[in-house]
Amino acid sequence: MATGVSVENINPKVILGPSSIAECIVIRGEVAIHAQVSWFSSSMFWKSISIYSFSANARREINRYLTFFFQHLQQQLQTQPGSLPFDEIVYCNIGNPQSLGQKPITFFREVLALCNHSNLLEREEIKSLFSTDAIARAKKILSMIPGRATGAYSHSQGIKGLRDEIAAGIASRDGFPANADDIFLTNGASPGVHMIMQLLIRNNRDGIMCPIPQYSLYSASLALHGGALVPYYLDESSGWGLEVSKLKNQLEDARSKGITVRALVVINPGNPTGQILDEQQQYELVKFCKDEELVLLADEVYQENIYVTNKKINSFKKIARFMGYNGDDLQLVSLHSVSKGYYGECGKRGGYMEVTGFSTPVREQLYKIASVNLCSNITGQILASLIMDPPKAGDASYDLYEEEKDNILKSLSRRAKAMESAFNSIDGITCNKTEGAMYLFPRIYLPQKAIEAARAVNKAPDVFYALRLLDTTGIVVTPGSGFGQIIGCYLFTCNSEFLTTQVWSFVKGCRDMAREMHDPAAGGEDTFDDLPLQGIP
Repeated sequence: MATGVSVENINPKVILGPSSIAECIVIRGEVAIHAQVSWFSSSMFWKSISIYSFSANARREINRYLTFFFQHLQQQLQTQPGSLPFDEIVYCNIGNPQSLGQKPITFFREVLALCNHSNLLEREEIKSLFSTDAIARAKKILSMIPGRATGAYSHSQGIKGLRDEIAAGIASRDGFPANADDIFLTNGASPGVHMIMQLLIRNNRDGIMCPIPQYSLYSASLALHGGALVPYYLDESSGWGLEVSKLKNQLEDARSKGITVRALVVINPGNPTGQILDEQQQYELVKFCKDEELVLLADEVYQENIYVTNKKINSFKKIARFMGYNGDDLQLVSLHSVSKGYYGECGKRGGYMEVTGFSTPVREQLYKIASVNLCSNITGQILASLIMDPPKAGDASYDLYEEEKDNILKSLSRRAKAMESAFNSIDGITCNKTEGAMYLFPRIYLPQKAIEAARAVNKAPDVFYALRLLDTTGIVVTPGSGFGQIIGCYLFTCNSEFLTTQVWSFVKGCRDMAREMHDPAAGGEDTFDDLPLQGIP
């Protein structure tokens, strides 16, 4: 058993309630633990909550976003039409495909509709409205749910039958067995991250190694849970490459400062950087975590979003099993979500984490953390099972499913490549190749006068750029400083999910902004004749 995390060195605050799974309340064959939180008292709470009475670290993370400004502009567009130089807010700051026009997968929505309105299954006309395999799948899923109702609570870890299907999907993907008892169904991948942080972080001397640039979920959750972020830097000049040898230096530096490093976060494909790790790098990362007794926290939510032919995605679990590490000698947490991939079901809030290599006492404490929130939503649980067990060849929905999946992934790839080319055609902007995920992370080369203007209003230069872009074009991007970029480098992230007209509008806005900052006299009408945007579906 790996010794990195044991019941003796997890966060003592999570050791709540019953000490074993035997001390549980059983409802309809599903188990729910009710944590006994006896250490709450009224004296622990402020009489009222103000900006000063909650975590300053949380305030710093939240303030990196342009939330309040774009909400204000959105309201102004609604109440004062025509008062701004644009007609809509284009949200390029978050991967949210269906908000930008992506259609859902028909089979998934048919199954969800029948599960959520199960009375339809009793009507004869559904045979002409729904595919036969969707009807059969809905009946099968409903038979797994307590009370056959999606409005009911489930097991805190998720419905057992759905976890069985996810485990089978993982085994099919990796070629190695998976166990439903290792799977926790969650409201998207983010709650899984928070659960692991709650487990690992005891105080501000516990740290997690995170890539820089990194998805701000990790820095924000570390701030909220009181842990230390231990950065390791991706190399922009090598396509956001990772040198495992430098991880050791960062780890030793953190330890020399008294930080107990508990885990390593790896995001593959990268968010926001879009790079894909090669197999050799994955082997080295697994060995590094094994040797240093670190939990490997593998964020693999973009595993379906691959835009290059010379690389492929292997899960870290598959790599570890190929290396001969079984479930007892490497502590691994693998995260997946229904929000990304070709499905893009962000609003359904479905996901899971697969947890292997943890002792039974630690797993029991993790289960208790899950039980505090009762369970994840049932619709999201169903969808998580569907993405891991989609239609197979010979099923009634298979041809349509494959067509929809293929069209979405090809379209995302074309748009990502077109935007990459467009960025690189603009003076003052460069962009690395996008290999996967849903984002581009271009660098902006700001003139000194723009940097000085930003500092004059107490703004980071990339934040200043993002605010100006929003104010003049209605385009929302995330400043690179929100991802922990290197000082002196100015980047922003945007997604690659736009419809054709939105791509053109976005790139024009970025080029006009670059021209304005480098030469305020530049501007005028833009025909797009010299931008490589043709052929975007």
